[in-house]
Amino acid sequence: MDAAAVDLAGMTLDALILVVGVVAALTAALVLVTVSSRSVRTGPLAVAGALVVVCFVAVSVVPARIPALAGAVLALLTIALATVGGNPVARWVLRAADGGKTTEGPRGGILVELMAERSVAATVSGTHQEEILRGGTTIGYLERLAAALSLVAGFPAAIAVIVALKGIGRFTELATPAARERFIVGTLASLVWACAVGAIAPLALW
Repeated sequence: MDAAAVDLAGMTLDALILVVGVVAALTAALVLVTVSSRSVRTGPLAVAGALVVVCFVAVSVVPARIPALAGAVLALLTIALATVGGNPVARWVLRAADGGKTTEGPRGGILVELMAERSVAATVSGTHQEEILRGGTTIGYLERLAAALSLVAGFPAAIAVIVALKGIGRFTELATPAARERFIVGTLASLVWACAVGAIAPLALW
């Protein structure tokens, strides 16, 4: 019998119930957020969020010794959920914040009216819009992946570096109120989700 089998065989009943319950709940949440990735739906996201909260509370208050192998599976699952789930969650929060008035661009940014283009030419040709905060979807995936990895690795201070790098990189695009609002709200929603989900694995192992 190898070390992994011995480790799993030595699990207490409390630990076994906790691991099975948390893995099942997080898997269900991952399915729900994946379904909501293309078209944001309040119902599935609300259920996924509730499952994450229940798992977070459970691993925080239930003392159980979880083996390393089970912890590795839990860590991979939380990283996947933190990375993928933050997209529809952040989009739902942004939609709620601006009432759905902001138009999303084809490259993951938003379309805003250029202040400098409010001239006779712009009046004749119609409102001139430009996409700003381009690549926001891809950047969001990367920031959530980095945040979840930093929590699982036990180095949460790296999240401050992530936020600083993003702020520096986006600084020149934050000239309009819509851009500033989307940047702040979107970043907070994305990181709150990633941190809440990413913290489940370390909490379960400590």
